[in-house]
Amino acid sequence: MVGVNDSAGAVASTPGFAEWSFPAAPDSVRQARELVRDALADWGLKAMSDVTVLLVSELVTNSLRYASGPIGVRMYFRPLPDAGGRALLVEVSDPVEDPPRERAAAPEDEGGRGLQLVACASRRWGTRRGTVGKTVWFELTIAAAE
Repeated sequence: MVGVNDSAGAVASTPGFAEWSFPAAPDSVRQARELVRDALADWGLKAMSDVTVLLVSELVTNSLRYASGPIGVRMYFRPLPDAGGRALLVEVSDPVEDPPRERAAAPEDEGGRGLQLVACASRRWGTRRGTVGKTVWFELTIAAAE
């Protein structure tokens, strides 16, 4: 079972599905990274851990930058009928309705590359509006050996 500390609330956690809620606080990025890494280890997907944790960290950081409400992180498996395998779908939600925008960062810019990183490292990604706020998601293919 995935561990949770006092600041992050586990909404649900079972093999192949985990969901957490974090306050809009700087420590939430670290907590999200730890919980995602632990869940992937529990699911036997350590090989996917670094890229997944990096992308979750980027999206939670973006949410923290603009949101003042709770930030949700959800991970689960999804079949890939066309490819005959599985994917890991990761979603980061916050109460801000405006979708994130990719922008061209200049070489000296300190930020602005998070969505480019998500786009390059994931199988696919996107956003959708919710009843309140939005969800930014990405999908990673699970290697057949995992």
